[in-house]
Amino acid sequence: MFLGFFMKKSNLISILRTFDKKEVREFRKWLLSPAHNQRQDVIDLYEYLLVGQHLWTDKFLAKERVFKAIFPKRTFSDNEMRQCMHFLFRAVESFLAYNALLKDQVRTQTMLAKVYRKRQLPKLFKKAMDTSQKTQEQQPFRDTQYFENEYALQFEQYNFLSAAVREVQLNLQEVSDANDIAYLTNKLKLSCIMLSHQAVYKSDYKMHLLDDVLKNIENNPKYLEIPAISIYYFSYKSISEAKDESAFVKLKEQIQLNSDLFPIDEIRGIYLLAINFCIGQLNTGKMNYYNESFDLYDLGMKKGIFLENGIMNRFTYSNAIIVALKLDKYAWVDNFITEYSPLLEEKHQDNYVRFYRARLHFEKKEYDKAMPMFAQYDTDDTLMTLNAKTTLLKMYFELNEYNALDSLIASLGTYLRRKKLMGYHKTNYKNIISATKKMLNLSPYDKAQKEKLKTELLETNPLTERKWLLQQLDKF
Repeated sequence: MFLGFFMKKSNLISILRTFDKKEVREFRKWLLSPAHNQRQDVIDLYEYLLVGQHLWTDKFLAKERVFKAIFPKRTFSDNEMRQCMHFLFRAVESFLAYNALLKDQVRTQTMLAKVYRKRQLPKLFKKAMDTSQKTQEQQPFRDTQYFENEYALQFEQYNFLSAAVREVQLNLQEVSDANDIAYLTNKLKLSCIMLSHQAVYKSDYKMHLLDDVLKNIENNPKYLEIPAISIYYFSYKSISEAKDESAFVKLKEQIQLNSDLFPIDEIRGIYLLAINFCIGQLNTGKMNYYNESFDLYDLGMKKGIFLENGIMNRFTYSNAIIVALKLDKYAWVDNFITEYSPLLEEKHQDNYVRFYRARLHFEKKEYDKAMPMFAQYDTDDTLMTLNAKTTLLKMYFELNEYNALDSLIASLGTYLRRKKLMGYHKTNYKNIISATKKMLNLSPYDKAQKEKLKTELLETNPLTERKWLLQQLDKF
Protein backbone atom coordinates (compact mmCIF):
# COMPACT_ATOMS: atom_id res chain seq x y z
CA MET A 1 0.00 0.00 0.00
CA PHE A 2 1.38 3.38 -1.02
CA LEU A 3 1.78 5.95 1.75
CA GLY A 4 0.74 8.85 -0.50
CA PHE A 5 2.01 11.09 -3.22
CA PHE A 6 4.68 13.70 -2.72
CA MET A 7 4.50 15.28 -6.19
CA LYS A 8 1.70 17.73 -5.38
CA LYS A 9 3.63 19.31 -2.53
CA SER A 10 7.21 18.78 -3.64
CA ASN A 11 9.22 21.78 -4.86
CA LEU A 12 11.64 19.27 -6.36
CA ILE A 13 9.05 17.87 -8.77
CA SER A 14 7.78 21.36 -9.64
CA ILE A 15 11.27 22.51 -10.64
CA LEU A 16 12.23 19.40 -12.56
CA ARG A 17 9.05 19.67 -14.63
CA THR A 18 10.31 23.01 -15.97
CA PHE A 19 13.58 21.57 -17.32
CA ASP A 20 14.05 21.51 -21.07
CA LYS A 21 16.02 18.75 -22.80
CA LYS A 22 19.31 20.60 -22.60
CA GLU A 23 18.90 21.26 -18.88
CA VAL A 24 18.08 17.59 -18.27
CA ARG A 25 21.38 16.61 -19.93
CA GLU A 26 23.46 19.33 -18.27
CA PHE A 27 22.09 18.64 -14.81
CA ARG A 28 22.94 14.95 -15.15
CA LYS A 29 26.57 15.97 -15.78
CA TRP A 30 26.37 18.29 -12.78
CA LEU A 31 25.17 15.49 -10.49
CA LEU A 32 27.83 13.08 -11.72
CA SER A 33 30.58 15.52 -10.72
CA PRO A 34 31.93 14.81 -7.19
CA ALA A 35 32.37 18.57 -6.77
CA HIS A 36 28.58 18.96 -6.75
CA ASN A 37 27.28 15.64 -5.45
CA GLN A 38 28.77 12.60 -3.77
CA ARG A 39 25.60 10.61 -3.09
CA GLN A 40 24.62 7.72 -5.36
CA ASP A 41 21.03 7.69 -4.07
CA VAL A 42 20.58 11.27 -5.32
CA ILE A 43 21.73 10.22 -8.79
CA ASP A 44 19.43 7.18 -8.67
CA LEU A 45 16.44 9.33 -7.69
CA TYR A 46 17.08 11.71 -10.57
CA GLU A 47 17.43 8.86 -13.07
CA TYR A 48 14.22 7.25 -11.79
CA LEU A 49 12.26 10.48 -12.23
CA LEU A 50 13.44 10.78 -15.84
CA VAL A 51 12.18 7.36 -16.91
CA GLY A 52 9.11 7.48 -19.16
CA GLN A 53 6.29 9.46 -17.51
CA HIS A 54 7.53 9.01 -13.93
CA LEU A 55 7.88 12.75 -13.42
CA TRP A 56 4.30 13.42 -14.55
CA THR A 57 2.27 10.49 -13.22
CA ASP A 58 1.00 10.19 -9.65
CA LYS A 59 1.37 6.44 -9.34
CA PHE A 60 5.09 6.64 -10.14
CA LEU A 61 5.56 9.31 -7.48
CA ALA A 62 4.22 7.34 -4.54
CA LYS A 63 6.85 7.43 -1.80
CA GLU A 64 7.11 3.66 -1.26
CA ARG A 65 7.38 3.01 -4.98
CA VAL A 66 10.16 5.55 -5.42
CA PHE A 67 12.00 4.32 -2.32
CA LYS A 68 11.88 0.72 -3.54
CA ALA A 69 13.35 1.75 -6.91
CA ILE A 70 16.24 3.56 -5.23
CA PHE A 71 16.84 1.22 -2.30
CA PRO A 72 15.53 -2.18 -3.53
CA LYS A 73 16.77 -4.14 -0.51
CA ARG A 74 15.79 -1.68 2.22
CA THR A 75 12.66 -1.22 4.34
CA PHE A 76 10.81 1.98 3.55
CA SER A 77 11.92 5.01 5.57
CA ASP A 78 10.14 8.30 5.13
CA ASN A 79 13.08 10.19 6.67
CA GLU A 80 15.57 8.66 4.23
CA MET A 81 13.24 9.41 1.32
CA ARG A 82 12.91 13.03 2.39
CA GLN A 83 16.66 13.34 2.87
CA CYS A 84 17.37 12.04 -0.62
CA MET A 85 14.84 14.45 -2.08
CA HIS A 86 16.37 17.29 -0.06
CA PHE A 87 19.88 16.71 -1.41
CA LEU A 88 18.60 16.46 -4.99
CA PHE A 89 16.63 19.68 -4.50
CA ARG A 90 19.71 21.48 -3.16
CA ALA A 91 21.73 20.27 -6.16
CA VAL A 92 19.03 21.56 -8.53
CA GLU A 93 19.08 24.98 -6.84
CA SER A 94 22.88 25.21 -7.06
CA PHE A 95 22.76 24.23 -10.74
CA LEU A 96 20.13 26.85 -11.56
CA ALA A 97 21.87 29.60 -9.59
CA TYR A 98 25.20 28.83 -11.25
CA ASN A 99 23.72 28.94 -14.73
CA ALA A 100 21.83 32.17 -13.99
CA LEU A 101 25.06 33.80 -12.82
CA LEU A 102 26.98 32.66 -15.88
CA LYS A 103 24.40 34.24 -18.18
CA ASP A 104 25.47 37.67 -16.94
CA GLN A 105 29.08 37.54 -18.10
CA VAL A 106 29.84 41.10 -17.03
CA ARG A 107 28.80 40.43 -13.45
CA THR A 108 30.65 37.10 -13.42
CA GLN A 109 33.92 38.64 -14.63
CA THR A 110 33.57 41.56 -12.21
CA MET A 111 33.13 39.12 -9.30
CA LEU A 112 36.20 37.23 -10.53
CA ALA A 113 38.17 40.47 -10.64
CA LYS A 114 37.10 41.17 -7.05
CA VAL A 115 38.43 37.76 -6.00
CA TYR A 116 41.78 38.47 -7.68
CA ARG A 117 41.97 41.93 -6.07
CA LYS A 118 41.43 40.50 -2.61
CA ARG A 119 44.08 37.86 -3.29
CA GLN A 120 46.45 40.64 -4.42
CA LEU A 121 46.89 39.29 -7.94
CA PRO A 122 47.00 42.52 -10.00
CA LYS A 123 47.76 40.94 -13.37
CA LEU A 124 44.84 38.55 -13.13
CA PHE A 125 42.67 41.39 -11.81
CA LYS A 126 43.45 43.56 -14.84
CA LYS A 127 42.81 40.66 -17.20
CA ALA A 128 39.41 39.94 -15.65
CA MET A 129 38.53 43.65 -15.69
CA ASP A 130 39.54 44.01 -19.34
CA THR A 131 37.34 41.06 -20.25
CA SER A 132 34.47 42.49 -18.21
CA GLN A 133 34.75 45.94 -19.78
CA LYS A 134 34.91 44.56 -23.32
CA THR A 135 31.91 42.36 -22.65
CA GLN A 136 30.05 45.36 -21.22
CA GLU A 137 30.74 47.41 -24.35
CA GLN A 138 29.40 44.60 -26.53
CA GLN A 139 26.10 44.27 -24.64
CA PRO A 140 23.10 44.73 -26.99
CA PHE A 141 20.92 46.24 -24.24
CA ARG A 142 21.08 49.50 -22.35
CA ASP A 143 18.62 48.57 -19.63
CA THR A 144 18.75 48.92 -15.85
CA GLN A 145 20.96 45.82 -15.55
CA TYR A 146 23.52 47.37 -17.91
CA PHE A 147 23.87 50.45 -15.71
CA GLU A 148 24.03 48.40 -12.51
CA ASN A 149 26.88 46.42 -14.05
CA GLU A 150 28.59 49.64 -15.14
CA TYR A 151 28.49 50.92 -11.57
CA ALA A 152 29.84 47.61 -10.23
CA LEU A 153 32.69 47.77 -12.76
CA GLN A 154 33.63 51.34 -11.91
CA PHE A 155 33.44 50.71 -8.18
CA GLU A 156 35.64 47.62 -8.44
CA GLN A 157 38.17 49.65 -10.43
CA TYR A 158 38.12 52.29 -7.68
CA ASN A 159 38.74 49.65 -5.00
CA PHE A 160 41.77 48.45 -6.92
CA LEU A 161 43.19 51.94 -7.58
CA SER A 162 42.65 53.18 -4.04
CA ALA A 163 44.72 50.30 -2.69
CA ALA A 164 47.59 51.12 -5.05
CA VAL A 165 49.99 54.07 -4.80
CA ARG A 166 48.68 57.35 -3.42
CA GLU A 167 49.55 59.46 -6.47
CA VAL A 168 47.27 57.53 -8.84
CA GLN A 169 44.20 59.37 -10.13
CA LEU A 170 41.03 57.76 -8.83
CA ASN A 171 37.91 57.20 -10.98
CA LEU A 172 35.54 58.62 -8.38
CA GLN A 173 33.70 60.79 -10.90
CA GLU A 174 33.02 57.76 -13.08
CA VAL A 175 31.83 55.80 -10.03
CA SER A 176 29.50 58.62 -9.02
CA ASP A 177 28.11 59.10 -12.55
CA ALA A 178 27.49 55.38 -13.01
CA ASN A 179 25.80 55.18 -9.61
CA ASP A 180 23.55 58.16 -10.44
CA ILE A 181 22.39 56.65 -13.74
CA ALA A 182 21.80 53.22 -12.20
CA TYR A 183 19.76 54.81 -9.40
CA LEU A 184 17.73 57.05 -11.72
CA THR A 185 16.79 54.22 -14.09
CA ASN A 186 15.78 51.92 -11.24
CA LYS A 187 13.87 54.62 -9.38
CA LEU A 188 11.89 55.67 -12.45
CA LYS A 189 11.19 52.09 -13.49
CA LEU A 190 9.93 51.14 -10.02
CA SER A 191 7.87 54.35 -9.77
CA CYS A 192 6.10 53.50 -13.05
CA ILE A 193 5.28 50.02 -11.77
CA MET A 194 4.02 51.39 -8.44
CA LEU A 195 1.89 54.06 -10.11
CA SER A 196 0.26 51.53 -12.47
CA HIS A 197 -0.38 49.08 -9.63
CA GLN A 198 -1.75 51.87 -7.47
CA ALA A 199 -4.33 52.80 -10.10
CA VAL A 200 -5.64 49.23 -10.41
CA TYR A 201 -5.52 48.08 -6.78
CA LYS A 202 -6.24 51.43 -5.11
CA SER A 203 -3.04 51.24 -3.09
CA ASP A 204 -1.33 54.29 -1.63
CA TYR A 205 2.41 54.00 -2.11
CA LYS A 206 4.92 56.49 -0.78
CA MET A 207 7.42 57.23 -3.57
CA HIS A 208 10.15 58.78 -1.48
CA LEU A 209 12.75 60.98 -3.22
CA LEU A 210 10.85 60.83 -6.53
CA ASP A 211 10.16 64.57 -6.67
CA ASP A 212 13.88 65.27 -6.34
CA VAL A 213 14.64 62.69 -9.03
CA LEU A 214 12.19 64.30 -11.46
CA LYS A 215 13.52 67.81 -10.77
CA ASN A 216 17.09 66.60 -11.21
CA ILE A 217 16.27 65.13 -14.62
CA GLU A 218 14.34 68.22 -15.71
CA ASN A 219 17.23 70.48 -14.63
CA ASN A 220 19.78 68.28 -16.42
CA PRO A 221 18.41 67.50 -19.92
CA LYS A 222 21.53 65.38 -20.63
CA TYR A 223 19.87 62.61 -18.65
CA LEU A 224 17.06 62.42 -21.20
CA GLU A 225 19.67 61.45 -23.80
CA ILE A 226 19.94 58.11 -21.98
CA PRO A 227 17.09 55.89 -23.30
CA ALA A 228 16.68 53.94 -20.05
CA ILE A 229 16.02 57.21 -18.22
CA SER A 230 13.95 58.98 -20.89
CA ILE A 231 11.66 56.03 -21.61
CA TYR A 232 10.72 55.63 -17.94
CA TYR A 233 10.61 59.37 -17.33
CA PHE A 234 8.05 59.87 -20.10
CA SER A 235 6.21 56.72 -19.00
CA TYR A 236 5.84 58.15 -15.52
CA LYS A 237 4.81 61.60 -16.77
CA SER A 238 2.23 60.04 -19.10
CA ILE A 239 0.56 58.10 -16.31
CA SER A 240 0.83 60.75 -13.59
CA GLU A 241 -0.17 63.72 -15.77
CA ALA A 242 -2.70 62.09 -18.10
CA LYS A 243 -4.23 65.41 -19.19
CA ASP A 244 -0.91 66.48 -20.68
CA GLU A 245 -0.61 64.28 -23.75
CA SER A 246 2.81 65.64 -24.77
CA ALA A 247 4.60 63.15 -22.51
CA PHE A 248 2.88 60.26 -24.31
CA VAL A 249 4.06 61.63 -27.66
CA LYS A 250 7.63 61.59 -26.33
CA LEU A 251 7.15 58.10 -24.90
CA LYS A 252 5.94 56.80 -28.25
CA GLU A 253 9.00 58.33 -29.94
CA GLN A 254 11.28 56.60 -27.44
CA ILE A 255 9.54 53.26 -27.99
CA GLN A 256 9.92 53.55 -31.76
CA LEU A 257 13.58 54.62 -31.54
CA ASN A 258 14.96 52.60 -28.65
CA SER A 259 12.85 49.52 -27.95
CA ASP A 260 15.67 47.29 -29.27
CA LEU A 261 17.88 48.48 -26.39
CA PHE A 262 15.80 46.56 -23.85
CA PRO A 263 15.27 42.82 -23.33
CA ILE A 264 11.87 41.49 -24.39
CA ASP A 265 10.43 41.13 -20.89
CA GLU A 266 11.31 44.74 -20.02
CA ILE A 267 10.10 46.35 -23.25
CA ARG A 268 6.88 44.34 -22.91
CA GLY A 269 6.28 46.13 -19.62
CA ILE A 270 7.00 49.49 -21.26
CA TYR A 271 4.50 48.78 -24.07
CA LEU A 272 1.87 47.86 -21.48
CA LEU A 273 2.50 51.14 -19.64
CA ALA A 274 1.84 52.99 -22.90
CA ILE A 275 -1.26 50.91 -23.65
CA ASN A 276 -2.59 51.56 -20.13
CA PHE A 277 -2.25 55.27 -20.79
CA CYS A 278 -4.28 54.84 -23.99
CA ILE A 279 -6.97 52.94 -22.08
CA GLY A 280 -7.16 55.78 -19.58
CA GLN A 281 -7.64 58.27 -22.40
CA LEU A 282 -10.32 56.10 -24.03
CA ASN A 283 -12.17 56.01 -20.72
CA THR A 284 -12.39 59.80 -20.86
CA GLY A 285 -13.91 59.65 -24.34
CA LYS A 286 -10.83 60.34 -26.49
CA MET A 287 -11.59 57.84 -29.25
CA ASN A 288 -8.45 58.69 -31.26
CA TYR A 289 -6.55 56.56 -28.75
CA TYR A 290 -7.93 53.42 -30.37
CA ASN A 291 -5.50 54.21 -33.20
CA GLU A 292 -2.67 54.77 -30.72
CA SER A 293 -3.44 51.48 -28.97
CA PHE A 294 -3.62 49.63 -32.26
CA ASP A 295 -0.25 51.01 -33.38
CA LEU A 296 1.34 49.75 -30.16
CA TYR A 297 -0.24 46.30 -30.46
CA ASP A 298 0.65 46.03 -34.14
CA LEU A 299 4.28 47.05 -33.64
CA GLY A 300 4.60 44.87 -30.57
CA MET A 301 3.24 41.84 -32.41
CA LYS A 302 5.68 42.35 -35.28
CA LYS A 303 8.57 42.47 -32.83
CA GLY A 304 7.34 39.46 -30.85
CA ILE A 305 7.17 41.56 -27.69
CA PHE A 306 3.89 40.12 -26.43
CA LEU A 307 5.11 36.53 -26.40
CA GLU A 308 6.41 35.11 -23.13
CA ASN A 309 8.24 31.80 -23.49
CA GLY A 310 6.53 31.46 -26.86
CA ILE A 311 3.06 31.87 -25.30
CA MET A 312 0.63 34.74 -25.84
CA ASN A 313 -1.38 35.90 -22.85
CA ARG A 314 -5.08 35.42 -23.61
CA PHE A 315 -5.95 38.89 -22.31
CA THR A 316 -3.43 40.53 -24.63
CA TYR A 317 -4.86 38.42 -27.46
CA SER A 318 -8.40 39.60 -26.65
CA ASN A 319 -7.50 43.25 -26.16
CA ALA A 320 -5.60 43.46 -29.44
CA ILE A 321 -8.58 42.04 -31.35
CA ILE A 322 -11.09 44.33 -29.61
CA VAL A 323 -9.03 47.42 -30.42
CA ALA A 324 -8.65 46.36 -34.07
CA LEU A 325 -12.39 45.67 -34.40
CA LYS A 326 -13.16 49.15 -33.07
CA LEU A 327 -11.21 50.46 -36.06
CA ASP A 328 -12.89 48.07 -38.55
CA LYS A 329 -9.56 46.38 -39.31
CA TYR A 330 -11.26 43.13 -40.25
CA ALA A 331 -8.49 41.74 -42.47
CA TRP A 332 -5.95 42.38 -39.70
CA VAL A 333 -8.13 40.54 -37.16
CA ASP A 334 -8.69 37.62 -39.51
CA ASN A 335 -4.94 37.25 -40.07
CA PHE A 336 -4.23 37.79 -36.37
CA ILE A 337 -6.55 34.97 -35.30
CA THR A 338 -4.95 32.61 -37.82
CA GLU A 339 -1.37 33.54 -36.88
CA TYR A 340 -1.54 33.93 -33.10
CA SER A 341 -4.21 31.49 -31.94
CA PRO A 342 -1.72 28.56 -31.97
CA LEU A 343 0.41 30.60 -29.54
CA LEU A 344 -2.27 30.73 -26.87
CA GLU A 345 -2.14 28.21 -24.05
CA GLU A 346 -3.63 25.03 -25.50
CA LYS A 347 -6.48 24.97 -22.97
CA HIS A 348 -7.69 28.39 -24.21
CA GLN A 349 -7.20 28.00 -27.95
CA ASP A 350 -10.53 26.47 -28.96
CA ASN A 351 -12.73 28.82 -26.93
CA TYR A 352 -10.92 31.98 -27.99
CA VAL A 353 -10.76 31.10 -31.67
CA ARG A 354 -14.48 30.25 -31.81
CA PHE A 355 -15.46 33.35 -29.86
CA TYR A 356 -13.43 35.85 -31.88
CA ARG A 357 -14.26 34.25 -35.23
CA ALA A 358 -17.91 34.71 -34.31
CA ARG A 359 -17.20 38.25 -33.06
CA LEU A 360 -15.51 39.11 -36.36
CA HIS A 361 -18.59 37.93 -38.30
CA PHE A 362 -20.79 40.01 -36.00
CA GLU A 363 -18.77 43.19 -36.50
CA LYS A 364 -18.91 42.65 -40.28
CA LYS A 365 -22.71 42.34 -39.99
CA GLU A 366 -22.51 38.73 -41.15
CA TYR A 367 -25.22 37.75 -38.71
CA ASP A 368 -26.11 34.57 -40.58
CA LYS A 369 -22.62 33.26 -39.75
CA ALA A 370 -22.25 34.81 -36.30
CA MET A 371 -25.62 33.75 -34.82
CA PRO A 372 -25.20 29.95 -34.98
CA MET A 373 -21.62 30.25 -33.70
CA PHE A 374 -22.69 32.27 -30.64
CA ALA A 375 -25.82 30.14 -30.09
CA GLN A 376 -23.63 27.00 -29.85
CA TYR A 377 -20.88 28.70 -27.83
CA ASP A 378 -20.27 26.88 -24.55
CA THR A 379 -17.39 27.47 -22.15
CA ASP A 380 -16.57 27.47 -18.45
CA ASP A 381 -15.48 31.10 -18.77
CA THR A 382 -18.49 32.94 -17.34
CA LEU A 383 -17.64 36.39 -18.69
CA MET A 384 -17.00 35.11 -22.22
CA THR A 385 -20.31 33.20 -22.10
CA LEU A 386 -22.13 36.37 -21.00
CA ASN A 387 -20.41 38.33 -23.74
CA ALA A 388 -21.50 35.74 -26.32
CA LYS A 389 -25.10 35.77 -25.06
CA THR A 390 -25.18 39.58 -25.08
CA THR A 391 -23.92 39.69 -28.66
CA LEU A 392 -26.60 37.17 -29.62
CA LEU A 393 -29.17 39.38 -27.85
CA LYS A 394 -28.10 42.37 -29.97
CA MET A 395 -28.48 40.42 -33.21
CA TYR A 396 -31.92 39.08 -32.28
CA PHE A 397 -33.03 42.60 -31.39
CA GLU A 398 -31.74 44.17 -34.60
CA LEU A 399 -33.32 41.42 -36.71
CA ASN A 400 -36.66 41.66 -34.86
CA GLU A 401 -36.51 37.99 -33.84
CA TYR A 402 -38.60 38.61 -30.74
CA ASN A 403 -39.45 35.02 -29.83
CA ALA A 404 -35.78 34.05 -29.81
CA LEU A 405 -34.99 37.28 -27.96
CA ASP A 406 -37.55 36.63 -25.21
CA SER A 407 -36.21 33.13 -24.72
CA LEU A 408 -32.61 34.39 -24.60
CA ILE A 409 -33.43 37.11 -22.06
CA ALA A 410 -35.08 34.52 -19.81
CA SER A 411 -32.13 32.13 -20.06
CA LEU A 412 -29.66 34.98 -19.53
CA GLY A 413 -31.46 35.96 -16.33
CA THR A 414 -31.36 32.37 -15.09
CA TYR A 415 -27.67 32.12 -15.94
CA LEU A 416 -26.93 35.27 -13.94
CA ARG A 417 -28.78 33.96 -10.90
CA ARG A 418 -26.85 30.68 -10.98
CA LYS A 419 -23.40 32.16 -11.41
CA LYS A 420 -21.30 33.80 -8.73
CA LEU A 421 -20.10 37.04 -10.24
CA MET A 422 -18.45 40.17 -8.90
CA GLY A 423 -21.01 42.87 -8.16
CA TYR A 424 -19.90 45.04 -11.07
CA HIS A 425 -20.40 42.34 -13.70
CA LYS A 426 -23.68 41.05 -12.31
CA THR A 427 -25.09 44.59 -12.08
CA ASN A 428 -23.91 45.42 -15.58
CA TYR A 429 -25.63 42.46 -17.23
CA LYS A 430 -28.79 42.96 -15.19
CA ASN A 431 -28.84 46.55 -16.41
CA ILE A 432 -28.46 45.38 -20.03
CA ILE A 433 -31.39 42.97 -19.65
CA SER A 434 -33.55 45.61 -17.97
CA ALA A 435 -32.80 48.25 -20.63
CA THR A 436 -33.52 45.79 -23.45
CA LYS A 437 -36.87 44.82 -21.92
CA LYS A 438 -37.83 48.49 -21.59
CA MET A 439 -37.04 49.10 -25.26
CA LEU A 440 -39.13 46.10 -26.26
CA ASN A 441 -42.09 47.58 -24.38
CA LEU A 442 -41.53 51.11 -25.70
CA SER A 443 -44.24 52.68 -27.81
CA PRO A 444 -42.66 54.17 -30.95
CA TYR A 445 -45.09 57.09 -30.81
CA ASP A 446 -44.53 58.05 -27.17
CA LYS A 447 -41.77 60.70 -27.30
CA ALA A 448 -41.92 61.40 -23.58
CA GLN A 449 -41.38 57.72 -22.75
CA LYS A 450 -38.52 57.60 -25.22
CA GLU A 451 -36.82 60.66 -23.67
CA LYS A 452 -37.28 59.21 -20.20
CA LEU A 453 -35.61 55.95 -21.24
CA LYS A 454 -32.78 57.85 -22.94
CA THR A 455 -32.13 59.71 -19.67
CA GLU A 456 -32.12 56.40 -17.79
CA LEU A 457 -29.61 54.90 -20.21
CA LEU A 458 -27.31 57.89 -19.84
CA GLU A 459 -27.46 57.75 -16.04
CA THR A 460 -27.33 53.96 -15.50
CA ASN A 461 -23.99 52.57 -14.31
CA PRO A 462 -22.43 50.22 -15.03
CA LEU A 463 -23.75 49.74 -18.58
CA THR A 464 -21.16 48.51 -21.07
CA GLU A 465 -23.68 48.37 -23.95
CA ARG A 466 -24.81 51.99 -23.48
CA LYS A 467 -23.70 53.07 -26.96
CA TRP A 468 -25.54 50.21 -28.71
CA LEU A 469 -28.71 50.73 -26.64
CA LEU A 470 -28.77 54.45 -27.45
CA GLN A 471 -28.29 53.66 -31.14
CA GLN A 472 -31.26 51.30 -31.08
CA LEU A 473 -33.35 53.85 -29.19
CA ASP A 474 -32.65 56.47 -31.86
CA LYS A 475 -34.18 54.16 -34.45
CA PHE A 476 -37.59 54.31 -32.76
